[in-house]
Amino acid sequence: MNFIDAHVHVWISDTIHYPLAKGYRKEDMKPASFTPEDLFKHSKPAGVARINLIQMSWYGFNNDYMLHMIGLHKGVFCGTAVIDPNGKDIDKLMADLGKQKVRAFRVYPGLERGIKPNEGKGEAWLKADGYDRMFAAAARNNQAISCLINPDALPDLERMCKKYPGTPVIIDHLCRIGADGTIRDRDVEALCALAKHKKVMVKVGAFYALGKKKAPHDDLAGLIEKVVKAFGPERCMWESDSPFQVVD
Repeated sequence: MNFIDAHVHVWISDTIHYPLAKGYRKEDMKPASFTPEDLFKHSKPAGVARINLIQMSWYGFNNDYMLHMIGLHKGVFCGTAVIDPNGKDIDKLMADLGKQKVRAFRVYPGLERGIKPNEGKGEAWLKADGYDRMFAAAARNNQAISCLINPDALPDLERMCKKYPGTPVIIDHLCRIGADGTIRDRDVEALCALAKHKKVMVKVGAFYALGKKKAPHDDLAGLIEKVVKAFGPERCMWESDSPFQVVD
């Protein structure tokens, strides 16, 4: 059987042709390189045939490496890009990237202010005007808004789901419930409540970063069961979040 992995990062140690964004250093790249060739050593034996590449944070808004890999391995990759919510002509940029197999755009609290992933607060995190333009364009183009968020960001996301009901929305990593080691019922309930918005989907994976953070990750079974029951299997997608769980 050929599987689809909904969430993989790739990068290369060559920072001359693919420079790092402000605030990142080569020392942040662990491992130093994880190219498609490295990925295929793990994915192909597991029967994974198609993969959604996620723009790596240390490249910032420069999606070149991801786009080049999509073009090089035709039929294998599509992509989730990161763009500046404050930028001009967002509508055109999103449409142009769609022609290069970009199916989604990653957002997270503080993105528009240059804050790194998982460091921003979730309150009113989508209030910047650029997010309205992104949600509207995503609905027109049938591209998804892919959210790297914690449970505190769910209320403002729900506001946007109500405002733009036609926009596909993806929530990464089970909304990072249990990232601090504790799976709280209120967080699970808040995530499952978004299932009433029929365009909202959830990525089920990154188990290494949730709960007890130890294989076989059976402490996450209850969380996964509730999410799949709420959203249905057709709106849940498996993600490996490679390469972080294969790093020695």
